[in-house]
Amino acid sequence: MDTNLTERLGDALYDALRQRRTLAPLSDTHELTVEDAYRISLRFLARRQQDGERVVGKKIGVTSQAVMDMLGVHQPDFGFLTDVMHYEDGATVSLRKAGLIQPRAEGEIAFMLKSDLKGPGVTRQDVMAATEWVAPCFEIVDSRIQDWKIKIEDTVADNASCGIFVVGRQHTDPRSLDLAAAAMQMTRNGQSAGSGLGSAVQGHPAEAVAWLANTLGAFGIPFKAGELILSGSLAPLVPAQAGDYFHMAIEGLGECSITFAD
Repeated sequence: MDTNLTERLGDALYDALRQRRTLAPLSDTHELTVEDAYRISLRFLARRQQDGERVVGKKIGVTSQAVMDMLGVHQPDFGFLTDVMHYEDGATVSLRKAGLIQPRAEGEIAFMLKSDLKGPGVTRQDVMAATEWVAPCFEIVDSRIQDWKIKIEDTVADNASCGIFVVGRQHTDPRSLDLAAAAMQMTRNGQSAGSGLGSAVQGHPAEAVAWLANTLGAFGIPFKAGELILSGSLAPLVPAQAGDYFHMAIEGLGECSITFAD
């Protein structure tokens, strides 16, 4: 793809984020490869970094069958986390101030790395050895693409549809429990809003993290010690709106919560 077009599409996504508006699917008007979409996402990220945002980790999306079926996207995607996306556990988040347009909540397991990882060749065992702790996490995904009508190229270009995230306060050694068997329960306004096991994410959350390390390694992007890696949703995404209170608990890992305001 022409560099000027890559930059123009990345700028359009940046403007949509700042103006809280959506765009028609990029894949409807342009022939994009995943590699093109990744380069667009880097332009999108660069514009945010120019505003002072700092990369603090990476995220994997569309890792479970339930989410693939919901979105009609049938392979994982990937994006970057910045410090501005991070909110404290229990925070009340203004949709407007956070720049959220059409948010959905997903419960997942976050990995904090204590050593670098760079693909290719990263395994689940490598991920476990490189992880300092794991914690429950709400990722609030959001799309700058109208009505979530996305293909894999759209969501990759749009930073894997990332909005904001919240990480629970309890930090657990991942080697102390079976992450694949860890059960999550999520509620919205006190009512059940989803459940799932760690195995919903490519059989084991660390497998998803290894996939991302190898995928980004092909682009020359490493995982760095001190980065947070979000491993993907354990259950279908749940729409969020002002006034909603979400709570989740993952067996053996603790809990976290988030409230939304206008």
